[in-house]
Amino acid sequence: MSKIQRIVILGLILFAIVFPLISNNDYFIHVMTLSFIWMIGVYGLNLLAGYTGYLSLAHAGFFAIGAYSLGLLTVKAEMNFWPALLLSLIITGVLGFFAGLISLRTKEHFFAIYTLCVGYIIYLVIDKWDSLTEGVRGLIGIPAPANIGPLSFETLQSHYYLVLFFLLLVVLIMYRIVHSLSGRTYIAIRNSEDLAQTIGISTMKNKLTVFVISTVIAGLSGALYASFVRFIGPDIGSIAIVFDFLTYLLVGGLGTLSGPIVGTLLIVVLSQRLQFLQDYRMLVFGPVLTLLIIFYPRGIVGTAAAWGQKRRSSVHKTRLNNLPEEQVKEG
Repeated sequence: MSKIQRIVILGLILFAIVFPLISNNDYFIHVMTLSFIWMIGVYGLNLLAGYTGYLSLAHAGFFAIGAYSLGLLTVKAEMNFWPALLLSLIITGVLGFFAGLISLRTKEHFFAIYTLCVGYIIYLVIDKWDSLTEGVRGLIGIPAPANIGPLSFETLQSHYYLVLFFLLLVVLIMYRIVHSLSGRTYIAIRNSEDLAQTIGISTMKNKLTVFVISTVIAGLSGALYASFVRFIGPDIGSIAIVFDFLTYLLVGGLGTLSGPIVGTLLIVVLSQRLQFLQDYRMLVFGPVLTLLIIFYPRGIVGTAAAWGQKRRSSVHKTRLNNLPEEQVKEG
């Protein structure tokens, strides 16, 4: 990571920390908190689709599993928030393990179609199992996170910082994974699964591992969403949610570390600016998203990184051309 990238990242973190202090509008803080929650979910999808090459359309379902697991454990089982949060992640991971065990035997569009069916089954279970999930009535009365010593999370600002903490934790975990041997293994599987097998990589084991991790991150996003809005319904498991995640990821940059942040913030800000158009907002989003995918398939961050790399290569080539011939031969 270059010095400029470190400065930009530290600047963004500092801005996120001071944002509630410089903004007196609770609505903006509420929107930013929701944006952080979406970013966590998008990071889960990015780990699987961006770095392993498997596009899962079931992540809205795992988002809903995390939300409903936390809601049911705290509302009906009356469990403390923090053990309930941990248990909800375990439940999401276990279900993700069994879903991945079957779905990862397929590839490409077959995998996408299968996971789409898995996500829809999760949605139907939530919608129809009235005795457990309350069905279309929804689950209400989900408590705020329990106090940790003197720390309370009852206010909007405190919840903002709690979600920001988890977002930074997920970004750190993603950074460590991507820059580790496991991350290089996932990228090798994305580039050529057959070649990865020939050099001795256990592709099924690695794919299953990254699938479970991505579902746990999606479940964390759902659990934080449930504790923030205090009410959840079956709609949070609908296919519209995973398409929102996918839109944020494609706009920001598939397979990039900062793509989920850039894409989510940009779409959320544009949505707020275009609220006066109401349902006609898609007349703006549709063509813009289509043009972006056609001309910049790597997203904003991916395209910017490619331009930067091209510029550095051009500068390096120019410097070599300007060197005396003797120095070039010695080099």
